[in-house]
Amino acid sequence: MIYTMSKRWLSERRQEKYYKLAKRLDYRSRASFKLMQIDDRFNIFEEGDSVVDLGASPGGWLQVAKERVGDGKVIGVDLRPIRHIDGVVTILGDITVKGTMDELFEKFGGKADIILSDMAPNIGGHYSTDHARSVHLCTYAINVADHILKKEGKMVIKVFMGDMFYSVKDEMDKRFQSVKVHAPDATRSTSSEVYVIAKGYKGHRPKKMTESKEEQKKNEFTVKGELT
Repeated sequence: MIYTMSKRWLSERRQEKYYKLAKRLDYRSRASFKLMQIDDRFNIFEEGDSVVDLGASPGGWLQVAKERVGDGKVIGVDLRPIRHIDGVVTILGDITVKGTMDELFEKFGGKADIILSDMAPNIGGHYSTDHARSVHLCTYAINVADHILKKEGKMVIKVFMGDMFYSVKDEMDKRFQSVKVHAPDATRSTSSEVYVIAKGYKGHRPKKMTESKEEQKKNEFTVKGELT
């Protein structure tokens, strides 16, 4: 019991460190440090890369991406508005719907070197349901990659661990030459989230996107670590 409480205390102290650091350095989310740590370990970004960030609100990952690609194009998509970031284009829309994908193609003007997805479902407190929703969002992110990711491109995608996790990894293994699973240090020790880091996109036939508003699904995205 004492050991468990000690681990929890250490985890909370670590998260407090990243929270305070984000505020001090003017990052919009402590999640910014997760992406920094992923890039430092796996070398995701290169100068001039073009990047799409799915579920990008409040913009912490967009800030990191823009810093690391320099003059490269960076676009964020979310159902929630994202405050302006210099040099970054944002789209307010549902990435599961064809109209949003069309807008992404129009504004991007080509294909991306990197797809990022830190999307997460609205947490309902029932783990198996939350896990299933997380996997569901991952399938949408993977389909976006099939539409807009360049050959040899890279992808970083968040997923909650559970019995359906390997369905996501299997889909990534089909599409990429290298697939790694990693939990950066900035992740809470009590969290079930991990990141799948994939390189060397081989290409895959994309699925058709939803066309009509009537078919749009209920908002399943949630803001990631916004500073208040």
